[in-house]
Amino acid sequence: MEPLIRLKKHVPSGTIILNRPDKRNPLSREMVDQLLQALEDFHRERSVRAVILTGAGSAFCSGADLQEVQDSSRQKNAWEQWHFDAVQYKELLEAMLMFPKPIIAAVNGPAVASGAGLVLASDITLATPEARFGLPEPRRGLVAGLVAPLLAFRIGGGAAANLLLTARLAEASEAHRLGIYHEITASDMIWARAHQLAEQCALSASESLQLTKKMLNETIGEHLNTTLAAGAAATATARTTEAAAEGLAAFFEKREPKWP
Repeated sequence: MEPLIRLKKHVPSGTIILNRPDKRNPLSREMVDQLLQALEDFHRERSVRAVILTGAGSAFCSGADLQEVQDSSRQKNAWEQWHFDAVQYKELLEAMLMFPKPIIAAVNGPAVASGAGLVLASDITLATPEARFGLPEPRRGLVAGLVAPLLAFRIGGGAAANLLLTARLAEASEAHRLGIYHEITASDMIWARAHQLAEQCALSASESLQLTKKMLNETIGEHLNTTLAAGAAATATARTTEAAAEGLAAFFEKREPKWP
């Protein structure tokens, strides 16, 4: 079987590739564990001065693995599993925010739901023209509890409310205008541009970059840990509702949901 995560090193960058292209790179529990391990591995690699995060195939990340979410509903300990899932994803976002090296998201295609969260937890974001961005959870009876605080932190409450409440997919050009994507780059050049930015980061002292990230994400963003914890609770609770059951069923049956 193909690995869920692939790692490459081209000093001064290290690249993490989400590798489920046939399913548009959804985040399974095992993938989240492997992402955490990959960050730890590149943390220890002194020659790696910045990490590039990208996806295999035509998508960056389609969000959480909804098949796992639906399968958990049939378990006796469904609430415990959903709570574990939310906490696990929260730990990944926090690990990215506290990671001592710059993380560059090379968004090679749509970044949706939990995949949008990976973009927002990155420090520098590049995207292709095909890289739509959105939080469609409400259309599936779910809540983007963990991504919402990051979205508001990055682009402000008003613009965040627009995207969260309409649950629409924004084109890459709109995401760029809002400041979600910092640059739009041709598909065949996105990794090269990300590596070029890694080289620029490597010109600075690693201690200075670490302190800068700490200032941005822990001092200026001092309430992020609190809001992410609240978001994890909201995410897990939403999965227990009738709306979630109907929304997920409609998603897999490829029909419009009939909300209770």
